[in-house]
Amino acid sequence: MKKIIGKYMLAGMVALTMTACNDSFLDRTPTNDLNDVAFWKSQSDLEAYTNGIYNEAANNGTYKFMVGFHSDAYSVKVVGPYSMEAMSDNFATMDGSQTWASAVAAGIENQPSGNPNYGSWSWGLLRRINVFLNNYERATGVSEVVRNQYAGEALFFRAWFYLYMVQTYGDVPLILKPLDTNSEELDAGRNSRKEVMQQVLKDINDACSYLPAENWGANRLTKGAALALKARIGLYEGTYRKYHNLGDETEFLNACVSACEELMGMGYEIYDTGNPDKDYTALFTTEDLGTNKEVIFYRKYSEGLKRHRICGYAVNLRNGGTKDFVDDFLCVDADGAARPVGLSHDYSNDTPEEEFTNRDPRLSQTFLAPGNAAAAALFEDAANAKRTFPRIGNMNGWPTLTGYHPIKYYIREQDKKGFNAETHDYPLFRYAEVLLNYAEAKAELGACDQAVLDKTINILRDRVNMPHLSVNPEMDPKYASYGISSLLVEIRRERRVELSFEYLRYQDLMRWAWGDKLKERVLGMRLEDADFADPRYEGAITKGGSEDAGNNPVFVFKAADGKQYIDAYENTNYATARRSFDPNKDYLRPIPSSVISKNLNLGQNPGWPDGQKKD
Repeated sequence: MKKIIGKYMLAGMVALTMTACNDSFLDRTPTNDLNDVAFWKSQSDLEAYTNGIYNEAANNGTYKFMVGFHSDAYSVKVVGPYSMEAMSDNFATMDGSQTWASAVAAGIENQPSGNPNYGSWSWGLLRRINVFLNNYERATGVSEVVRNQYAGEALFFRAWFYLYMVQTYGDVPLILKPLDTNSEELDAGRNSRKEVMQQVLKDINDACSYLPAENWGANRLTKGAALALKARIGLYEGTYRKYHNLGDETEFLNACVSACEELMGMGYEIYDTGNPDKDYTALFTTEDLGTNKEVIFYRKYSEGLKRHRICGYAVNLRNGGTKDFVDDFLCVDADGAARPVGLSHDYSNDTPEEEFTNRDPRLSQTFLAPGNAAAAALFEDAANAKRTFPRIGNMNGWPTLTGYHPIKYYIREQDKKGFNAETHDYPLFRYAEVLLNYAEAKAELGACDQAVLDKTINILRDRVNMPHLSVNPEMDPKYASYGISSLLVEIRRERRVELSFEYLRYQDLMRWAWGDKLKERVLGMRLEDADFADPRYEGAITKGGSEDAGNNPVFVFKAADGKQYIDAYENTNYATARRSFDPNKDYLRPIPSSVISKNLNLGQNPGWPDGQKKD
């Protein structure tokens, strides 16, 4: 029922011909097609060609929709789970390799001349797919059922590619055939978002009908993965249309619901061994996800295949979670009820240790719980296990920007392997997302009752031993002015907590039209003036603005609650005074100027410079 992504190796003539394919056909690079009569005959031909599609889609140096732990060890810190989260309100970073994401979140990035870190105007994958779809039926010696299974793979990737392009750029050229250097489409403009997403829905529906439910070959896509992508597509486009006033959202929301309902009858289940303090962590630190029934589609890493360095970079970069995110983890009060921090009877952040006490267990499985015991348990025999956490400012040994140390994906055994040697797998689609998609789509359609919550949100809460959600929760004062129901608030909270650092939060903000959240001051852990002399900080932190601030001073801000918190970006390019979000511009990314200069008919997204030289 699941599919893993590895690095397929093609041999002989097929590999040589495919690598000659045009990787940027809209930029008019000459290319050769696989149209000769010697090919497209056998099942092995179809398999070899579609293996190349997998390869191309997994090329994270070009495409950013199937990133995982990236396709090379260094780049996981540049474009990986942590840096991509810094585009959102969940994470802050001042590491030089990741500040492109800080700039996106702050609304101050410049229009790129070429492909930026967060997007890609690259079309080589689409061309590979279209060449296949234009030729696969020529393999007449292969049964129609088998031919269609390979076509299902190609359609799956075309749907995912175009979802990514629409999320990034809105209107884009819709190309359904392989082009050559004389094709008139090279000078065409962009198709409307509506037209493109209708094709995306058609492609993923066809992929769902073509792909088998059971495993049908080593490392091949299955129907479960196609349905999971369909659910993601339906929820994204349905809510984007609703909250951006585009209309026609019901068709996509219903597509999400139908995909989820089918998946919910296919035997997937939430990974739960009855250990609420470790089961969530295990999903992201397991060497081999091949037998995990929650994981629908994952990226495989192993010796001799692909390796990464997520753990090493997790503990060595100047970044950290945000207070806004940490505040969204519920508190479990003495009366047994789960409440937001703004409603909790027992919540306290007087010390870092208290802040992590009696919280949703996913908090201490996403960020390191302060205290030597927690550090020792995580680091085992590492030098860091002897240190006091949190670590900020100039403190030696894993200092963080905000006080909240990221540990999701971290496992000491992998870290000890060193650079380009870590091999635990990355889940690209998991059943938890399906359940969250279903609950949200049903709520958006006005059909989320207690039965829906009990088979979605509450199953996830059971894994971490959290009290159940009911259909009429008390409104969190933090979200009272957002214009949505308290039920939707809690469903969105659950999504934020469960799916953090999985490449979803930024696009969630975009589809909900919550871009204004990115303008807010980015705060970290509570840090009062007296704390600067606290022995736990080894005298290594100095207050920003003081005469002896030194290197990497820690700036603080007094919030509305009268308490003082780390101000992550004060005195930087991403400080509050410089942050902006223009709703007429920043929900879409700019098309690179070098692309527009080659085809003026593409135009530019609203608010961005068109890149053309003026007379």
